[in-house]
Amino acid sequence: MEQFFSYINQMGAPVMMPILFTIIGLCIGLKFGKSMKSGLYVGIGFVGLGIVTALLTDRFNAPLEAFSNVFELDLSVFDMGWPAAAAVAYNTLIGALIIPICLGVNFLLLITKCTRTVNIDLWNYWHFAFIGAVVYFLMDHSLAWGYFAAIVCYIITLVMADLTAEKFQNYYPDLKGISIPQPFCQSFTPFAIGINWLLDKIPGFSKLDIDADGMKKKFGVLGEPMVLGVIVGVLIGVLSHFDHFKDFSAYAAGFKSNSDAVVAIIKNILLLGVTMGAVMELIPRITKLFIDGLMPISEKTREVVAKKFKGKTIHIGMSPALVIGHPTTLVVSVLLIPVILVIAVLVPGNQFLPIASLAGMFYLFPLILPYTKGNVVKTFIIGLVALVIGLYFVTDMAPDFTKAANDVFATTGDSSAHIPVKSDGTQYQAGAMDFASSLFGWSIYKFTAALKYAGAAILTIITIAMVWWNRRRIVAEEHQSK
Repeated sequence: MEQFFSYINQMGAPVMMPILFTIIGLCIGLKFGKSMKSGLYVGIGFVGLGIVTALLTDRFNAPLEAFSNVFELDLSVFDMGWPAAAAVAYNTLIGALIIPICLGVNFLLLITKCTRTVNIDLWNYWHFAFIGAVVYFLMDHSLAWGYFAAIVCYIITLVMADLTAEKFQNYYPDLKGISIPQPFCQSFTPFAIGINWLLDKIPGFSKLDIDADGMKKKFGVLGEPMVLGVIVGVLIGVLSHFDHFKDFSAYAAGFKSNSDAVVAIIKNILLLGVTMGAVMELIPRITKLFIDGLMPISEKTREVVAKKFKGKTIHIGMSPALVIGHPTTLVVSVLLIPVILVIAVLVPGNQFLPIASLAGMFYLFPLILPYTKGNVVKTFIIGLVALVIGLYFVTDMAPDFTKAANDVFATTGDSSAHIPVKSDGTQYQAGAMDFASSLFGWSIYKFTAALKYAGAAILTIITIAMVWWNRRRIVAEEHQSK
């Protein structure tokens, strides 16, 4: 069984999701051709998304590292990006069986009316495996502790998916019957609720109700996500070559003596701008593939649920990749990139500069927008607060993330988990915004690291209380619908 699920994990989402969707479509009564087409749309969507995010990472890694060098930053935590976190997650005993164990937990909660979500977003199960793997290494290779952490995270995420499903579906009307049981996204829901409530209490703040369409009307072409992307890309390019612009007279002299080098710099800066603009334009087009693939499955599932479950509500748990192309998500993401880079340099105690992780910026907002109703200003503020706190989460978890990554690399040789060394020969520590900056992941890690058995008891009480409350809510709603 371990080997079987290991093969599934290694195939990755572009291969695994078409197979899964085809099987699900056949099981709920769709014809084979329609099922396979739906699955292929989703698989192609993941391929396209992978190409675009890789383009962003590949093009901007070198400039951002140059930015670090120009400003002489000496940060000890190296941004490994999500591939390193996924490698740590799936190359351990925790990751090997995370899918069947979590599916079993999901089924148990479903039949006992403790959840309404069926989580078929199997690729993102690596988030649960990651926090389980970190705790596994933290607690001296204890499988019990590792699975405990992963299952607690899974159950909390399922409950949160139920609680946010109605608001999510109302804001994204094309996705009726869908919930988002991805813990990284769900961990920003408390920030969205709390900060949004506080902002509403500020007199006059409601006048700043600007959405992405409003920005286009107010700023014209400058409010377009694509154009904002170009501007931010150029800005990052200029910052990465800041040493060339410190002395304009020297720069002018350099242009005369070595015009080819200067032209190359200008070309590089402009290419960064066009690349960021391309990412902003391509992501919405790619995410439409997910929706095209999902709709036949979603509609048929609602029919089956209506017949078999006598009208009871069931949510299909899917990846937040479905909605990361929303205009407000794109606008706020591209605005936050330069801001968080500057803040990461300035805030005291932080040792992490997000570079590879910037490609995951879009995943912060799918469950924030339903609460801010797409307000760009509110969404920006919530995202900024969550990211600044996330920097400290990553820095705090880095020693144990490093321990896990080193162990995985030594055992498997997976290059994704290889941590580079500094120029002085010492090794960096490992970090990644996804999933190390998550409120859920960090809280579970901290409770177990700092309090051990007392922390486990607190986490158990919190999880049971959430499940109990969710079940009461589900049962009450079912009684009302009769």
